[in-house]
Amino acid sequence: MFCRLANLARRTILSCTPSYRSLSPHPTISSTSTLAELHQTLSNSKKHYGVSSTSLDEMAAPVNTTDRLKQLRQLMASPKYNVTAYVVPSEDAHQSEYVAACDERRPFISGFDGSAGCAVITLDSASMFTDGRYFLQARQQMDDNWTLMKRGLPGVPTWQEYLTEHLPAGTRVGIDPTLLSAAEGSGLKKALKARGNGELVSIEDNLVDIVWGSQRPTRPLNKAFVHDVEYSGELHMDKISRVRATLEKQGAEGLVVAALDEVAWLLNLRGSDIDYNPVFFAYAVVTKDDVTLYIDDVKLDDNTRSHLQGIKIKPYKAIFGELSELSASLVQRKRKLLAGQTASWALVEALGKDNVTVGKSPINLLKALKNPIELEGMRQCHIRDGAAMANYFGWLENELLFNG
Repeated sequence: MFCRLANLARRTILSCTPSYRSLSPHPTISSTSTLAELHQTLSNSKKHYGVSSTSLDEMAAPVNTTDRLKQLRQLMASPKYNVTAYVVPSEDAHQSEYVAACDERRPFISGFDGSAGCAVITLDSASMFTDGRYFLQARQQMDDNWTLMKRGLPGVPTWQEYLTEHLPAGTRVGIDPTLLSAAEGSGLKKALKARGNGELVSIEDNLVDIVWGSQRPTRPLNKAFVHDVEYSGELHMDKISRVRATLEKQGAEGLVVAALDEVAWLLNLRGSDIDYNPVFFAYAVVTKDDVTLYIDDVKLDDNTRSHLQGIKIKPYKAIFGELSELSASLVQRKRKLLAGQTASWALVEALGKDNVTVGKSPINLLKALKNPIELEGMRQCHIRDGAAMANYFGWLENELLFNG
């Protein structure tokens, strides 16, 4: 429960500090704010950003998942899917730590909404694997349909070990291939096969989404916007040139960019598709001749399109078909693309595992070395965030001591 309260504090602080640029106005906290002003700002920001004043008892109330699990198991057992276990990770298709409401599948199916965890559902059991930060919260939020697997304690397997060592030989394990990293998918597939011909089954239809139905939140279509060179310190075309130089040194034909923060950094764009994270849903592919951004057209306005002049723009989901088409050319020329470690199993399967090398993304390394403008921006950000944090904890201490 403490982790949930701490996360509420974090979200409130992030929403109240000017270091996180937003498309909508947000309240600010200065280093001279009084406790009363901070208290009012906290209250206002909770309303502004839809954070409810839920009581501790309400937050701890378990969610009844009986019907949800029943529907999921019916799908699992149907001839169309025919799997005996189904994995529901926390991450989205970009392996993001924080996800949009439409991607909160594990919280929906289990009731547990901590930021880390993995659900494994079989035809007769449901297990939640999480770490020590969330043991109390998970137990309070989940009903009796679930078994809490306390990761890190002696004798408790990881979810991967549970699938390969604790389920019957020959188990067919289903998963949405976009939600599993390529490296994880490859390793799990080999481990299951070695364990009595088990099979990792790629299921394009996300079964939790089917159960969720019309109640599932829609995917955000917020506008992406330009992150000016005044703040980035480098033009996006110069960043692309540096990425291409790195790829040439590595002998790679191109780069598949799946991580949302890497797409945003590379193209000097920002967004608001995930709460409190300045990113937008998109992929990018960089080759020596072209840069292609895969993004929903509605997310781009005239200013952003002008900024992206010279870059090909295609629909978000078109990347899978285009990678499949590209694979034949790569085989013929005996060339490979590089994909970062956040690339999904689905992306690599579309490209063909023999046509891609999965490894560290050069973008991740390039953006780690900050230029002078970025360094100054980081300093200013920490000053503002530090003031907000100090004021928040001052208010919290006062509330606990005097208003209990």
